[in-house]
Amino acid sequence: MGAAVGVNLFALRSHNTALVLDLLRTAGARGISRLELAERTGLTPQAVSKITARLREAGLAAEAGRRASTGGKPRTVLRLVPEAGHAAGVHLDRDELRAVLVDLTGTVVGQRRAALDLGAGADAVVTAVAQETEQLVRDALGTAAAGSLATVGSLLGLGVALPGPLDHTQGVLHRVTGFPEWDGFPLRDALAERLGVPVVVDKDTNAAALGLAVGGEGGSFAYLHLGTGLGAGLVIGGSLHRGARTGAGEFGHQVIQLDGPVCGCGNRGCVEALCLGAVARREVGEAARVLGEAAANLVGLLDIDLVLLGGRTVTADPSAFVRGVGAVLAARARREGGREGSREGGVPVRVASGGVWGVAEGAAQLLLAPVFGRGDG
Repeated sequence: MGAAVGVNLFALRSHNTALVLDLLRTAGARGISRLELAERTGLTPQAVSKITARLREAGLAAEAGRRASTGGKPRTVLRLVPEAGHAAGVHLDRDELRAVLVDLTGTVVGQRRAALDLGAGADAVVTAVAQETEQLVRDALGTAAAGSLATVGSLLGLGVALPGPLDHTQGVLHRVTGFPEWDGFPLRDALAERLGVPVVVDKDTNAAALGLAVGGEGGSFAYLHLGTGLGAGLVIGGSLHRGARTGAGEFGHQVIQLDGPVCGCGNRGCVEALCLGAVARREVGEAARVLGEAAANLVGLLDIDLVLLGGRTVTADPSAFVRGVGAVLAARARREGGREGSREGGVPVRVASGGVWGVAEGAAQLLLAPVFGRGDG
């Protein structure tokens, strides 16, 4: 892989190029002709020819044979070259790290998992992320990845997802629940300086929601992540909703019991504290009921189409959580049955695709999706 490929990919980024790249990606190995690209993008054939010529020169597109046409000579079709670009994604949980490397189609080509102590301090965590990412890239891409990551031409960069709250735009952490010492730490800049590649930082729930949207989940949905904490990622009208201050989705800290147990955030009766308390007592049904009540509040506020559940606490007993949350939403819908346009069966609930690796894969999409016009990174 030439060292210039990744640089070229960023240099080529534009709205029209993203449209063409996304159509090449969705066409798969079968490919798509220049005429079809022009028809589906609304661009002129001349503009498409210029864009595809640049993509071929950069090694991002290649001929995929010829296809019979309704008249004239057969059309040459083009395909995306998946291995021409890669993105790394890291999920930092309170006690573990999961990392993946994906190609341009989002296919995972390497993954790693390691124990982590988020409370060990910034230096220790930054070192752990750097070491695991470097090893991941070396293992997945072979000898071409030896040395600094900045020399790996196909690497677009690193996406990092972890518990919030944080400032996605600046890449700065706020008071991560249970770890106030992280408040104000510039994680994005620290990792970018250490690794020599672009870095994007976002909440774990936002990364997972972005990955689900890119993977085909349409409409408006909420991704609820229950692991060592609880949060939500929101996709409204097909777009990830972070909020004006990138603080949307702090779902776990809505108070639903005024005299409830103290939460790590300092409030009492947060849904996160109630859920995790029930899980610790092995009362999974109660945890699911509490999560369902909070989910029903969210559905009522945003009128979303779907609730997706994820996180390792959910994946440990997925049917119990789907059943419990679904029952609460269905009961709420029945009580509101007299309203015009209400859904008597309740909003659908199911387990999100991706399993315990879904957040890490979504973190990689923080770098990859914007290349295809599917998000702002």
